[in-house]
Amino acid sequence: MRGPTLPKVRFPTVNAMLAAAGETPFKLTFVDAAEREESLPWGDVYRRARRTAAGLVRLGVREGERVALLLPTSPGFMDAFFGTLLAGAVPVPLYPPVRLGRLEEYHRATARMLQVTGASLVLTDSRVRLLLGPSVERSRPRLGCHTVEEASRGDDEREVSVGPAALGLIQFSSGSTVDPKPVALTHGALLSQVMALEVAMPVSPDTSRVGVSWLPLYHDMGLIGCLLSALHYPGSLVLIPPEVFLVKPALWLRALSRHRGFISPAPNFAYGLCLKRVKDAEMEGVDLSSWKHALNGAEPVSAETLQRFAERFERWGFSARALRPVYGLSEASLAVTFPPGGRGPRSLGVDPTVLACEGRVEEGSRMLVSVGSPVAGFEVEVRDAQGSVLPDNRVGAVFTRGPSLMESYFGDALATRRALTLDGWLDTGDQGFIADGELYLTGRAKDVVIIRGANHAPQSFEEPLQAVEGVRTGCAVALGFTPEGGQDEALLILAERGGAEEASDVEERIRAAVVEATGVRPHTVKLLEPGTLPRTSSGKLRRGEALRRYLSGELTPPKKVGMVGMAVEMARSALAMARAEHES
Repeated sequence: MRGPTLPKVRFPTVNAMLAAAGETPFKLTFVDAAEREESLPWGDVYRRARRTAAGLVRLGVREGERVALLLPTSPGFMDAFFGTLLAGAVPVPLYPPVRLGRLEEYHRATARMLQVTGASLVLTDSRVRLLLGPSVERSRPRLGCHTVEEASRGDDEREVSVGPAALGLIQFSSGSTVDPKPVALTHGALLSQVMALEVAMPVSPDTSRVGVSWLPLYHDMGLIGCLLSALHYPGSLVLIPPEVFLVKPALWLRALSRHRGFISPAPNFAYGLCLKRVKDAEMEGVDLSSWKHALNGAEPVSAETLQRFAERFERWGFSARALRPVYGLSEASLAVTFPPGGRGPRSLGVDPTVLACEGRVEEGSRMLVSVGSPVAGFEVEVRDAQGSVLPDNRVGAVFTRGPSLMESYFGDALATRRALTLDGWLDTGDQGFIADGELYLTGRAKDVVIIRGANHAPQSFEEPLQAVEGVRTGCAVALGFTPEGGQDEALLILAERGGAEEASDVEERIRAAVVEATGVRPHTVKLLEPGTLPRTSSGKLRRGEALRRYLSGELTPPKKVGMVGMAVEMARSALAMARAEHES
């Protein structure tokens, strides 16, 4: 499959794009938990960034060096990100510490990311710096750790000239199957990506040029898909901190209404969270009719969730035609495929047994959602194990090629050679098939569960658990493992508790739901404490790490607690997950 031709990009670098946006009336608006708003015109963003760039040079940052950013959604993030670029350096956005009970794990992961990117400086704020000590001590960046306020002092300004081939960003892959990898993206790749997004979501003269996002700025969907896209249109962007969204998801919908937002992306879980947590009373006066691009990506898309969301919020002007399930990954900068605008989701019912045993598509009961066709400039192929392109309706490895692919995994030539072919194709690590010119995903290759020779995507076992009483929604993993004394792979289900019922009762309901949906009976089912399953910084479940912890005895079974204790425990866990951003 081949997407439309990519038009010529309008800017050579992100720096030039920022300078051009600074001449427009558009702005950033920051919304807090009380719905108070603070606005920052792009012109002010540009001026503040030039001042920060001068401060970074004073601190000793050299052109091409990496600067790690550990900051919340705030004007300070803008100062640090764009200031680093204007200093001729490379921003490396990382997630701030969020789980106080797992700080040791956080420090190990953060120190590793600082080391593999060779970050010369860490930029943060005064609050986060209090928690960063061990991470900085282990990695020892050349220029240490400073607050953005310290770096921005003074009135002098600076802007270093860079070209399209210069690195403009190092973003880490999600790390759902392996440790996160440093994805190196040039200015040219970033500009190609935002141009492809504009082709997929053109702005008509009567469209309000406003986007709304609660996604973290340290991941591609929030940073490139929202922030850099707003620069490119140009337009205005309304930003809500991710932790605020999780606590009060109605703020997202109200901000879309108040600012007449036309685009806002989110993972599938966010649409489900709105169904559960948004009350009718919170929607008084809300009008969602301006929301034309409700993108759904970054995790498997549920046809049922999309349908229920459209039905629930139709009375407030939302149209099912706005829903656009999409596909992308860090190594492509962001987007790879988009469905047609204004059509709404397209689903296909497949036979799960034939899909698992024979790798081909036959009509059946398991609903898969199309993620569309390649965006401008991109190609997509589905290949077998020998590298041959498969015909339609056959499951294989998804490969893609396009102008916004990464230059490399920074500093890791071996991993780069494994991911990128000599002729520029990227092995995405995902499995899927093509039908009627559109891509359908079936799962990650490394997550495949092999039962009696049949290859099952873990989602085929996990999806039936969404409706099981006593299981936290979206908090279950299906894993293949070899039981003690056994020789063949069997099915293991790990699920977080969503109520105060006896663990044995919930575990039996899990077994029954999986058998009914797939015909496969789990060998072992374990119910766990809320917040126990390991996740990436973007909130994706880390199945491989969950298996390792289970086999080593690190995962804890649920304790018997009262309903009040349960509510407190789950609230704490939910907030921690949001901050780690079960966004993206």
